[in-house]
Amino acid sequence: MKFPFATRPAKALDRRTLLHRQKSPGIRFPYALQVWHLPKRFAYPSALAQIKALTITHLFCATTLASAQARTPSFIIPSHADSPATLGKRKASDEHKRPDQKKIMMDSRLYVEGPSTGTEKLRNGEIDESLYSRQLYVLGHEAMKRMSASHVLIAGLRGLGVEIAKNIALAGVKSLTLFDPQPAEPSDLASQFFLHPDDVGKPRAAVTVPRLAELNAYTPVSEHREKTLTDNLEALKRYQVVVLTGTPLKDQLTIAEFCHQNAIFIVIADTFGLFGAIFTDFGKDFTIADATGENPVSGIVADIDSDGLVSALDETRHGLEDGDFVTFSEVQGMEKLNHAEPRKITVKGPYTFSIGEVSGLGQYKRGGLYTQVKMPKIVQFQSLRQQLKAPELLMSDFAKFNRPQQLHVGIQALHEFASQHDGELPRPHSESDALEVLKYAQALAAEAEDKPELDESLLRELSYQARGDIAPMAAFFGGLAAQEVLKSVSGKFHPIVQWLYFDSLESLPASVNRSEELCKPTGTRYDGQIAVFGKDFQQKIANVNQFLVGAGAIGCEMLKNWAMIGLAAGPRGKISVADMDQIEKSNLNRQFLFRPKDVGKLKSECAAEAVQAMNPDLKDRIAIHPDRVGPDTEHIFNEAFWEELDGVTTALDNVDARQYVDRRCIFFRKPLVDSGTLGTKGNTQVVIPMVTESYSSSQDPPEQSFPQCTLRSFPNKIDHTIAWAKEKFHQYFVGPPEMVNLYLTQPDYIEKTLKQQGNEIPTLESIRDYLVTERPQNIDDCIEWARKQFETEYNNAIQQLLYNFPKDSTTSSGAPFWSGPKRAPEPLTFDANNATHMDFIIAAAHLHAFNYSIDSSEGISREHCAHIMSNMMIPEFKPSSSVKIQADDNEPDPNAQQTGSNFEDSGTLQKLVQQLPPPKALPSGFKLEPVEFEKDDDSNHHIDFITAASNLRALNYAIAEADRHKTKFVAGKIIPAIATTTALVAGLVVLELYKIIDGKDDIEQYKNGFVNLALPFFGFSEPIASPKGKYQGTNGEVTIDKLWDRFEVDDITLRDFLGHFERKGLSIQMLSSGVSLLYASFYPPNKLKDRMGLKMSELVKTVSKKPIPDHQKNVIFEMTAEDTTREDVEVPYVVVKLRK
Repeated sequence: MKFPFATRPAKALDRRTLLHRQKSPGIRFPYALQVWHLPKRFAYPSALAQIKALTITHLFCATTLASAQARTPSFIIPSHADSPATLGKRKASDEHKRPDQKKIMMDSRLYVEGPSTGTEKLRNGEIDESLYSRQLYVLGHEAMKRMSASHVLIAGLRGLGVEIAKNIALAGVKSLTLFDPQPAEPSDLASQFFLHPDDVGKPRAAVTVPRLAELNAYTPVSEHREKTLTDNLEALKRYQVVVLTGTPLKDQLTIAEFCHQNAIFIVIADTFGLFGAIFTDFGKDFTIADATGENPVSGIVADIDSDGLVSALDETRHGLEDGDFVTFSEVQGMEKLNHAEPRKITVKGPYTFSIGEVSGLGQYKRGGLYTQVKMPKIVQFQSLRQQLKAPELLMSDFAKFNRPQQLHVGIQALHEFASQHDGELPRPHSESDALEVLKYAQALAAEAEDKPELDESLLRELSYQARGDIAPMAAFFGGLAAQEVLKSVSGKFHPIVQWLYFDSLESLPASVNRSEELCKPTGTRYDGQIAVFGKDFQQKIANVNQFLVGAGAIGCEMLKNWAMIGLAAGPRGKISVADMDQIEKSNLNRQFLFRPKDVGKLKSECAAEAVQAMNPDLKDRIAIHPDRVGPDTEHIFNEAFWEELDGVTTALDNVDARQYVDRRCIFFRKPLVDSGTLGTKGNTQVVIPMVTESYSSSQDPPEQSFPQCTLRSFPNKIDHTIAWAKEKFHQYFVGPPEMVNLYLTQPDYIEKTLKQQGNEIPTLESIRDYLVTERPQNIDDCIEWARKQFETEYNNAIQQLLYNFPKDSTTSSGAPFWSGPKRAPEPLTFDANNATHMDFIIAAAHLHAFNYSIDSSEGISREHCAHIMSNMMIPEFKPSSSVKIQADDNEPDPNAQQTGSNFEDSGTLQKLVQQLPPPKALPSGFKLEPVEFEKDDDSNHHIDFITAASNLRALNYAIAEADRHKTKFVAGKIIPAIATTTALVAGLVVLELYKIIDGKDDIEQYKNGFVNLALPFFGFSEPIASPKGKYQGTNGEVTIDKLWDRFEVDDITLRDFLGHFERKGLSIQMLSSGVSLLYASFYPPNKLKDRMGLKMSELVKTVSKKPIPDHQKNVIFEMTAEDTTREDVEVPYVVVKLRK
């Protein structure tokens, strides 16, 4: 047995420093953790105390290799653009408008799209970016092209097999073939979501193929028509990957050996109740083109000394690791370094690294950029037979350090048991069967090279659960195994080398009994779960009232899991689903409950209808809420709604909505499980009342932003020019039309509104330009307007900048002004034959026409543009000495307008106002149409404009341009997503939900999960406990939970309220509700006289001058107080119960 342990010294990691959520574009962590960019927060696993001395990075990344034989695939190393660069927040749910009319519900019968839909694109080798857009930002074009040429076979179609198949079908391969001639059994319905009750007795593959085929028209699905896989091994040569589930060990060895000898990748996965395992063999010399998928690191060089020590500019962390390779460009003095072969580096510190020998390269003068180069990595795999004897184990949970080697033996013992009992696994909770399994395990352990110390209770539990088949474990291993398949055929990301074992024994219930009688089959669809938990716990699951907020990718997976486990399927059960979004085509790639015919319909309705078709027991158990969950819908999700809930699960795509739901869960003391994904990364967090901290207890770093001075004048990377282009999009097509409409519709707009803003002149000039001087009458005028903007931005502005700061100018210290991050630009001369120049003109003209409702539906040809512009006279530009340009963000902006200018005395303002036409003089109903940015509509010219505008700016500054794909990613703040991660994370959530249903209050039983399937990395930690506080009361010291505790009182008078807390030993100094200060100890008596006799509800209405909404049954008050020691103490808030 081998473990991928570290040789590098450990580095202390404080878990609070690793907190991160998808609100932020990403932070970098020490060593290999720097590739995380977590979507939520990362907490250092507290259970790792026993192995803190080991290097955290190399424990996380299984990088030691074993010997094996197989093929070497021919890979193309992806370009840098194939990896996500900057990660942004997904569009918030409330940006989608609720549809005006109710959509037709999805038919409960499965819908199959014809295979001809994607034929043309498949023939041309194209990728449907409208479908795969979010996945493309995870995998890149090259990896997806390799996937689309691969043939995959999946054997075994119970819950795990169909999970793997579903994820691969959504991801997209050349063909997907299924093998399972066995008849479906009632227990299969516990996790096989493509089977219906009337399918029992039919061959699993025959039933599953047509239903799986509907997921992706680009992935043909067929059946492998052989009686057994071992009878005709030659038939396997048509596949690049073979996946085995539910296969006897004898057959696994036969098939795996054949695949190993014939350069066929193999993945073997199985689950046994709350236990599971996966094995991979990708052969000899397997090539990994990109082990992490992260964007290559780059930076600016400050110095290179004679020993080859490179220093990053301004003490910026370089983010590199030992063994990385870099190339250089724009280095002055050591020109031979520029564009030379990649150099291997050694890290010397966070701001320095060595590139080795540099003699003969000259003396460094200034400038230079370094860029990390992704180098191919070769991995050697051993065969299954070799690995059974000396396994290479990847840890999935460091708190269970000795468990993988025991499970390695234990699962072989299960296979041995089955071989002795006609293929039957041990009976649920059978003690005699467990003893037999234990005997086999002890014999196997005695023969092993590294003899593991066996825990008999663990192996007994493995035997008890061997026939268990539960949906969340299938989801976890289904996501994991599918990702390994994609790694094998794409060369993207580091594979599992070679075994991973995982269990969730903490999910076993403690509130009910389990026995052979209680766990035996009942002939129902839940037998696979009853085998693990027993009948009594199944009843608990069936009568839960659960709230799901969000029905997107994670929401679909959650509902599928809930349907399989029978959540809320009982007489007292209920599921509430809230999502106001409509289905878009890009959703179909990972939100598998939706079909092409559902595009435009409500997610909440379609998702609910789909899972009711999966499990008819849920009929009439799902309440659909096509509403956003927020302050404006508290009349819908009112106190009565929240009080009836047993728990809440969030599947949201933005932080604000999560924090609101989190606050409601705290107030109503409801358990919450939150989760998030970001490409191959995912997390889960469990929040338990009175036990753990909440989602909002930790704060994220702010989103990355760029200094305005950098964007306006001194960009040095493509992200700067994209951000600048996005601002121009708003300045041209959004802001001015909105201001014009305000001017036209708001009486006295100028007098009452404009002069309070402090930017009167530019605002008035913009309104004048858009209403008078530059108002177009036809599409030709829009073309001319676009040509003028080109000249202004890419020629005139650059000439002015170089006039203010010539290329030979120096700073006050004598250093060259144009050095370091400042790149000297060059003006662009318009060229009608340059595609980027013309792209800008056409996109800008279309959008300008849209502002004025000028029809451009016929398109604008390049020839017509060139003809119109050939007749234009572009005046020669002369820089002005009166123009001031900010040279540094630390300096005041010389162009910043002073606020509070005198409106009446300003001659300039009066002249501008006189140039504006009175609103009544314009045609009735005249208004402009502001452009609403939409990144996913490729026909609206939004991304076209930003791409062209950004790349023209990049040409000004000699920055490498970005293609439309990357520009869309950055400008649209797209969150990368892939179905594999989503499925796995949803499985982890449901494993925590079991614990909540059981009523566990021991924090050590809960797990926050953190995964990165690319590395791969798996980490679990206990949640952080909620903070506690103390104060001295009248009867001694009182301990409080700062998060979950609160005082509750009836709607009494203020006088009684103060007295109530005095009796507790708390003297209230100030009392408020919302923004209204209701009481303060320093208020004069005459001010308090009228308030003391008012009831608390009346006091709030009197002071705030606002009524309390009718649906509200509670009012929250916050107070500052002194305890009996006369010291200020932190105390909980107060809830006043209203009697309505």
